[in-house]
Amino acid sequence: MLRFLSAISAHTTNQMSIRPGQLSQKARQALKKELVSSDDGIILKIPKVELHVHIEGTLTPQLRWKLAQRHGVKPHFGNGNHEFKTLEDLERAYDDVISSAQLPLSGQSDHLTTFFQAYYSGFQFLRTKRDFSDLAMDYFSRAAAMNVRYCEPFFDPQGHTSRGVSWADMMDGFKEAQEKAANELNIQSSWIMCFLRDQSPESAMDHYKAALKYKDMIVGIGLDSNEHDRPPCLFEELFTLARRDGFKLTAHCDVGVKDTHCHIHQVAATIAGSGLDRIDHGLNAAEDAMLIDLIRHRGLAMTICPWAYLRRETYGSIAERLRVLVDAGVKVCIASDSPVYMDDSWIIHNMLLAKRMGGFTDSEMCKMVRHSVEMSWAKPAVKLAIMQDIEAIL
Repeated sequence: MLRFLSAISAHTTNQMSIRPGQLSQKARQALKKELVSSDDGIILKIPKVELHVHIEGTLTPQLRWKLAQRHGVKPHFGNGNHEFKTLEDLERAYDDVISSAQLPLSGQSDHLTTFFQAYYSGFQFLRTKRDFSDLAMDYFSRAAAMNVRYCEPFFDPQGHTSRGVSWADMMDGFKEAQEKAANELNIQSSWIMCFLRDQSPESAMDHYKAALKYKDMIVGIGLDSNEHDRPPCLFEELFTLARRDGFKLTAHCDVGVKDTHCHIHQVAATIAGSGLDRIDHGLNAAEDAMLIDLIRHRGLAMTICPWAYLRRETYGSIAERLRVLVDAGVKVCIASDSPVYMDDSWIIHNMLLAKRMGGFTDSEMCKMVRHSVEMSWAKPAVKLAIMQDIEAIL
């Protein structure tokens, strides 16, 4: 039994809801510290690809603070009811973000900040080309330090254009950082444009048409945000058009949400004619043998972000399902999702956690990384170079 399990839940039900066996914030921090102290040589040095990271989910408290000062506004966070006089106060607020599944039975609370509140409250600080470039470059620098060689960051244009941000400022900022990272950090990237599923298909289509100007930067189309009663099939027309136009396709199937098995089936088999090209999350597929067979038969790959699930699922249930998928032959890429709002846990921490959870050997982790390269939408030359570098360290 791991030492961190002794700290499983110190919270009371009037603060937040924690399922039996679910890790408290204190336990998650203890786990993170333990994993980092293991000094796992393979995880640290192996070249990596990251295929599930929301660029807006990498807005650190330090950068939020800096952007607030740049624009002469207060560094609000979450629902806006809290003001922060120091960076340290803001950092503590980041530490306390919870999943909406952890809200008390009475619903919303002015004293708790959910993931979506934290995530979307950061958008207001992204206003200019410089802001978007700084955001992307900050992520690329962190990723490169963890030996990420290629990544496909998600971005949410609707959350920016709705505030009056121009496409040129957003995309030119991203491109500036992308080119600088390639030249100075040896990290290649392509962008995945996500549509907010809790907004209308019409809004998504309008944004899709506007984004065609930037097709040289955007490799794929995705679907994210609040999944409740918003099945991916609502965006059938958009995905069909995007496939015809040559984009790769993916969609989030969040863990433990209503109708998740149905959503996984739509993504794997029906949307855009025969299903999409990848599944983001989709961990619940491990509970259904027919879904596993479908995913394996189509050769679909999945992006899995284990640290993201710790706030809403038990450690043991995540571990069991991850092992089931890998043992079934499903290709999996371990990634970080929105690391700054998830215990500041980046790709390194998620890979260390996945290894611990699944009891994976070094050889199995290396195989998983190779699968990640294969399932990426990088150019063949980029894939080959990373594969060669992986082999060189083994």
